[in-house]
Amino acid sequence: MTRAFVALLALTFASSLAAQPRLVPQPIALDDGSRFTLKVPAGYRLDPVVQGLHRVRFFARDPMGRVLVTDMHDLTDNRKGQLLMLGALDPASATLPKPTVMLDGLRNPNSIAFHTDAKSRTWLYLALTQALLRYPYDVASGRISGAPETLATFPDYGLSYKYGGWHLTRTALVEKDGTALVSVGSSCNACVEKEAVRASIVAIKPDGTQRTIARGLRNAVGLVRDGDALIATNQGADHLGLNRPDETMYRIVDGMDAGWPHCYSDGGRVRADPKFPRSSGCKGVAAPFAHFPAHSSALGVLPMPARNDDVLANHYIVALHGSTNERIGRGYMLVRVSRDGRRVEPLVTGFLDGRTVNGRPAGLIDDGVGGLYFSDDRKGVIYHLRKNP
Repeated sequence: MTRAFVALLALTFASSLAAQPRLVPQPIALDDGSRFTLKVPAGYRLDPVVQGLHRVRFFARDPMGRVLVTDMHDLTDNRKGQLLMLGALDPASATLPKPTVMLDGLRNPNSIAFHTDAKSRTWLYLALTQALLRYPYDVASGRISGAPETLATFPDYGLSYKYGGWHLTRTALVEKDGTALVSVGSSCNACVEKEAVRASIVAIKPDGTQRTIARGLRNAVGLVRDGDALIATNQGADHLGLNRPDETMYRIVDGMDAGWPHCYSDGGRVRADPKFPRSSGCKGVAAPFAHFPAHSSALGVLPMPARNDDVLANHYIVALHGSTNERIGRGYMLVRVSRDGRRVEPLVTGFLDGRTVNGRPAGLIDDGVGGLYFSDDRKGVIYHLRKNP
């Protein structure tokens, strides 16, 4: 971490420093020869359990407990993405099996989800840049058992599109009734969109009908249910300087307006962007549930269940992917957020060492026994964070 970011963390987390976990150094050695030191909570260990992947992103667990993960291959708009089966955790060794490829030739696969319908059919949902697909899934064998159905299509302009072409990822989760909630990022850094689906979360029923449930979210990459609460992380615009706007986390309610591009969060308070005024100003714009330093790029979010543990349990764990420009030096860590959103505390740090990027945390999933896995889409590694045996 840079000195500037340490100072910013101290300011941002001032209300919670007394309670934050004590972090201790842990050496990391990767198969590619990389050697560096991260900091993890005292009493915990961090192991690279899967290596040799590419731009590995978000996880899901099938009805039999097998873990799957997406791999977007690289930062380009490409069709080289894969869906990988990792399998089930070996409780004795706390390791995952070697990945096997379930699907390839995918366009920027970011997110997957499972749903079993009223007819006991299980479906694997896959969110690609251009579409939301669902595949019939054989639970017993852990295999896709048929051709996909296309439930929705999305604007799929690439990175060179004339008015931005940003945000190629889509994130999906599926409700109990089979309705898919999908976040679609903006087409630009800051603009008045031409397509209503941009910068929003939409609800898509199995018959393909859809409606918008939240708007003004520039890029809501993390999207999870926590009981009845719908939680989303969101990334702020880049034109307001080094220290504004916040990266944010919201409790989504139906009809919510998060304000982009007209309004933004600054220290958790909603402010108007003078570049994009509107007649209603920021009236009715939702304040974030929690916020993080500007340009730290909040991605995956994981609600950890309540257990007899004072570090991970009963917190949200958020992956701060890190600023695109490492010179800004924000993010590159996991943080934990209290259930009321008032405390944000470093959890795993050190992926940025000066200007050397040793990893960029992206997706998270709990391991079912009190720990968690998270992906690093910079070096293609999956890490396992757990208590010392």
